[in-house]
Amino acid sequence: MTGVDDPLVVHTVGDREIVLSRLFDAPAHLVFAAFTEPTLLVRWYGARGWRLDQCDVDLRVGGRWRFVSLGPEGARMVQAGVYRRIEPPHRLVCTELFDDQSYPGETLVSHEFTELAGRTTVTTTLRYATPEGRDTVLRYPMARGVGQSYTRLAEVLHTTMTERGEQS
Repeated sequence: MTGVDDPLVVHTVGDREIVLSRLFDAPAHLVFAAFTEPTLLVRWYGARGWRLDQCDVDLRVGGRWRFVSLGPEGARMVQAGVYRRIEPPHRLVCTELFDDQSYPGETLVSHEFTELAGRTTVTTTLRYATPEGRDTVLRYPMARGVGQSYTRLAEVLHTTMTERGEQS
């Protein structure tokens, strides 16, 4: 089994993109479900100390999503967007905008789910509206937070596969 602490790989492309990737020991259909089903999202989404308090998903092209996360010391973070492309279980594309965003414009978020031998690599490309937006995000602990969130996801995937009787 792939460990729940497998590394998140982060690199930049051009002046407006951040690419994140991680391998999960689960089939693509289940990983895709974890990114799109509120009952699974609330179990893993967020860095250590954060949790989804509200999770609204209208999974259709043009449909909206909205997450309200609660964190340490009463911190609150709201992010939302619109689904642009949905190709289960291989691709999910949406926009993203935070209520208290410190950089301009919407971000285009593309998730690719690539399965090989029952294991799935998630590659997420974040395309920011401006180079300054991308540079601002790189100064945040975003990679640490996503890494922690993906560790939780790996645990949820393992538990869910066990609950459903799926083999890894």
